[in-house]
Amino acid sequence: MSVAHDPHYGPWTIEEVLALGEDRGERRELMGEALLMSPAPGTKHQRASSRLWHLLEAAAEAAEAPVEVLEAVNVVLPDGLFIPDIAVVDAAAAAEDPVTYDAETVLLVVEIVSPSSSGRRTDRLLKPPYYAEAGIEHLWRLELEPVPALIVSELENGRYVERTVAQAGRTTLVEKPFPVKLDPGALVRQSR
Repeated sequence: MSVAHDPHYGPWTIEEVLALGEDRGERRELMGEALLMSPAPGTKHQRASSRLWHLLEAAAEAAEAPVEVLEAVNVVLPDGLFIPDIAVVDAAAAAEDPVTYDAETVLLVVEIVSPSSSGRRTDRLLKPPYYAEAGIEHLWRLELEPVPALIVSELENGRYVERTVAQAGRTTLVEKPFPVKLDPGALVRQSR
């Protein structure tokens, strides 16, 4: 049996993207009116995301920060809809169990750089200005290649400024938005 459908080529709205429903096999994001689709992340990416989530969750709890640490949630921006790998959101906003989070409720976004050339371009160059325009105070970018490194940036005068670069093999203390110690190399190391 085939199902007839009306193909939609754009422009896209946030409502239309959300109406596509959940798909665990790919992420659907909106940049302006353009739909971006990317496949599910690979093993190294997922390993890093899971481990970083655990570190952030423990650090937030230790600091008694009124936040929740979430993976792959919809963040509504002034001109788009992104799904950061990790988002630290206001606990009161998370208590409402929303499908989307307004940028004002997001304290930190983490992007783990995709291995494809288009993914690298998107994570490094295209997404940061959108997050900055939305006023998200902290942006962390985890580079996996050639060696793991975490670039910690903070919003200043409407742009992100690098504050710390954590290198693999060295434990680094990141002070904001709450103190957390990490070694980017340990985030991707295969379990024994």
